[in-house]
Amino acid sequence: MKYLLVCLCCVTIVARAQQYNPEAVNKKAMDSYTKAMGILQNDMDVRNAIPVLNKAIEYDANFVDAYLTLGGVYGELKDYNNSILNYEKAFTIDSGYSKFYLLPYSINLAGAGKFNEALTAVDNFLTMPRLNEKSRKSALYRKHTYEFAIQYAASHLSANYEFAPVNLGDNVNSPRPEYYPSITIDDSILVFTRRGQGIQEDFVESRLMPGGYSKAEVIKGDINVEPSKGAINISQDGEWLLFAGNFAGKGYGNFDLYMSYDTPTGWSEPVNLGANINTEFWESSPSLSPDKNALYFSSDRPGGYGSKDLYVSYRVNGKWQPAVNMGADVNTVGDEIAPFIHADNQTLYYTSNGLPGYGGTDIYLLRRTGEKQWGKPENLGYPINTLENEGSLFVASDGLTAYYASDRADTKGFLDLYKFKLRPDVSPVKTLYVKGYVTDAKTNKGLPCSVELSVDSSQQVLSDVQTDETGYYFITLPINKNYTFTVNRKGYLFYSDVFNLADKPSDSVYIKNIALEPVELNATVRLKNIQFNSKSYTLEPVSMIELNKLVQLMNDNPSIKIQINGYTDDVGSDADNLLLSQNRSKAVVDYLISKSIDAKRLTSKGFGETKPVADNSTEEGRALNRRTEFIVTGL
Repeated sequence: MKYLLVCLCCVTIVARAQQYNPEAVNKKAMDSYTKAMGILQNDMDVRNAIPVLNKAIEYDANFVDAYLTLGGVYGELKDYNNSILNYEKAFTIDSGYSKFYLLPYSINLAGAGKFNEALTAVDNFLTMPRLNEKSRKSALYRKHTYEFAIQYAASHLSANYEFAPVNLGDNVNSPRPEYYPSITIDDSILVFTRRGQGIQEDFVESRLMPGGYSKAEVIKGDINVEPSKGAINISQDGEWLLFAGNFAGKGYGNFDLYMSYDTPTGWSEPVNLGANINTEFWESSPSLSPDKNALYFSSDRPGGYGSKDLYVSYRVNGKWQPAVNMGADVNTVGDEIAPFIHADNQTLYYTSNGLPGYGGTDIYLLRRTGEKQWGKPENLGYPINTLENEGSLFVASDGLTAYYASDRADTKGFLDLYKFKLRPDVSPVKTLYVKGYVTDAKTNKGLPCSVELSVDSSQQVLSDVQTDETGYYFITLPINKNYTFTVNRKGYLFYSDVFNLADKPSDSVYIKNIALEPVELNATVRLKNIQFNSKSYTLEPVSMIELNKLVQLMNDNPSIKIQINGYTDDVGSDADNLLLSQNRSKAVVDYLISKSIDAKRLTSKGFGETKPVADNSTEEGRALNRRTEFIVTGL
């Protein structure tokens, strides 16, 4: 609104030297225009000026000032097409008189996605003589953003992409602003923030029902007692809430990060996450990794690269470690806020106003390149990003459905929550999950233990979760890779399984209850991902995931002895298969010895094709018969 009024005040400065003469305008038209100007200066809703300006144009069809003002009003309302239309009418009547408005005209062209035309308009604006420094600086800033948009479009072909946000409807949205959406991996719970009266902000939840989300209700309990709150994030399993708040007597200064747990009686009292995360400065916009071992957030504490930076704290043995700045590749001299780590644990979205973009705050993504390393920020592009300030983004587990807050034309009032489809090139990986209980095979009691998911191709641990006191675990499964899944506890034989999701995307989730066998004589474990080159006893790299778990088992239980047994299918001669199985079992023993396991604790034996566990007439059966096992031979 301020920019609109500044532009309007500049008309008389240009008028005296141009062909168009506002003093010759029809008196009734000028009366209507004067009335409209009063509305714009005193009325909170600029829409009320539109019919009055249109009435002025009815009285005088060549009233340039009215067209220019209408262009500004429609631009203020983000009705870019009507803004462009009125500016162009003014330019047609007197291009010289209207030339000063080439800058706001270019901004509205950019708002409509017409970046090439916007660049031409701003270049023409910059040719004007005697531009003041403020106008020139503003125009050059816009010029850079238009050039960025043109270059981005040239390198990101998205001809078939349709950006069509859908309002989440009356059950979710209200006449009050809604923002910061967060959803569980199964889409069953949606939580978000809703602005109340004054500084009051309420945390709200809605449950997925057969016909859509239920009527949103303020979350019951202590987390909504304090009015001064902010961003909220729900863990992928729906067990934890992370949020920002200024709870009296519980914080370290400004906004802090808190956690609440799901209990049989509702969400627990907020717990401050402590001095390793919170400071006397501002902390907000938390996002919890799907394995609950990393917390990403924004803070304006000293020592960063700009006003607000992104930080991460890792949870080790149940305790949050000192938060660390995510570095200069992520943070800038501007503001970085609203991080969101997807359920794939590989893709992080956030907003920044310090990176090249379309203007204001844009949304960017990072791809994980290592356990704690990230690639370069990538702008999500137009029309997801615009010349306006973009807010937080949340992407569902399907990797395509995104949720955000916007004040589009069909809003119920102020900001509403919307969903839309992401372009594939800026999408995370579709993610499933596996859950269940780990128990003692003898007593059936739940076991607190470690559950790891490792990427076969890199042998890197993607997720490492701890079961709760009942043995319950929940772990996410991105579908683009093959994984080895291991469960480990001292005093028990480890469990392993394989999820081959690289070539066979599934819509299923996995329920896997695991009974761990205590370490005892003659107990046998099949190693499910020990692989060799064809007709060879050279171990493939993926085998190291399970072999290293076997090393850990031997170290945790220094008195046990084991025998490695090797088996083959029936392809080839009996003698060749026997020798191959012997060499393969010996290769495993040799690896364990290389990791400092005493050779006296190890033996190996090959059985060839003599003990099949499946039909050798099928490839699936032969694959099951080609196996490696270990048996406990001494304690």
